[in-house]
Amino acid sequence: MVKASACTYVPIITFYIYNKIMSTLYIIGTPIGNLGDISFRAVEIFKQADLVACEDTRRTLKLLTHLGIRVKMLSCRSQNEEFAAEKVLSCLDSGQTVAYASDAGTPALSDPGAVLARAAAQAGHDVIPIPGPSAFASLLSVAGGKDKTVIFEGFLSPKPGRRKSRLRELMAADAAIVLYESPFRILKLMGDIAEIDSERYICIGREMTKIHEEYLRGGAAEILGILAEKKEQIGEFSVFISGNKFK
Repeated sequence: MVKASACTYVPIITFYIYNKIMSTLYIIGTPIGNLGDISFRAVEIFKQADLVACEDTRRTLKLLTHLGIRVKMLSCRSQNEEFAAEKVLSCLDSGQTVAYASDAGTPALSDPGAVLARAAAQAGHDVIPIPGPSAFASLLSVAGGKDKTVIFEGFLSPKPGRRKSRLRELMAADAAIVLYESPFRILKLMGDIAEIDSERYICIGREMTKIHEEYLRGGAAEILGILAEKKEQIGEFSVFISGNKFK
C-alpha cells in the first residue's frame, strides 16, 4: 500500500486557488440632496449590479426608483455591517457584482462601508470607488479656507464635556476642521467654538444641494448670533473651522 503524502494534495490546493472566483464590490457616492447629482457611471453600475447593499433600503429604493432601476437589495448598516458583510462576501464568492451605497454622500465618511470594503478586499475581491457627492468635499469647495491641512472629524460626542475637550484639541492643531452636526446641537457646538476662539473663521453649510440650501460665513460669535435669532434649526449642518483666525 502506498502511503499518501502532503504532496498528494498540492494539485487540489493549487486548483482551488487558481479557480477562486474574483468579483467586484463598487463603493458608490450618492446625492446628499439633489438627485441630479448622481453620476452617469454610478447609474450604470447600479444597472449592472446583481445586488445593491445599502445603509437603508428605503432611502436607496427611492433613488433607484427615481432612476428606473430594479435590483435585489440588502440592508448593510452600522448596526449589522459585519453580519451583512458575510452575506455580501457570499455573493461576491459566487461571482456576483455588488454595489454599496450609504444613505447620502460617500460611504465610510461618517457612514457605514469601511467594514464591508475591508472584508471584501481581504477576501481577494476588487473594491472599486465610484466617486460622487460628499458633504465634506462640497463644503470645502465653497468655504474659502486657505489651510493646506484639513482634519475631518465628522460628528463630535453629544456629551458637553467630551465635545468641548475634543474641540480644544482640534482647534489647537495647525489645520482646518470639518464637522457634521444635527439641528438639535448646532447652537451648543457654535457656543463651544465661540468660547474657545470667537474670532476663528467659520463657514456653515445647511441643507446643501437641497431647496433650502444656505451658507453662513464669519466669526464663530457672529454666526452663533445669526443662528440664535432663528426660531428653529432645520436640516443637517456641515461646519468648516479655519485653522487661522478670521480677519
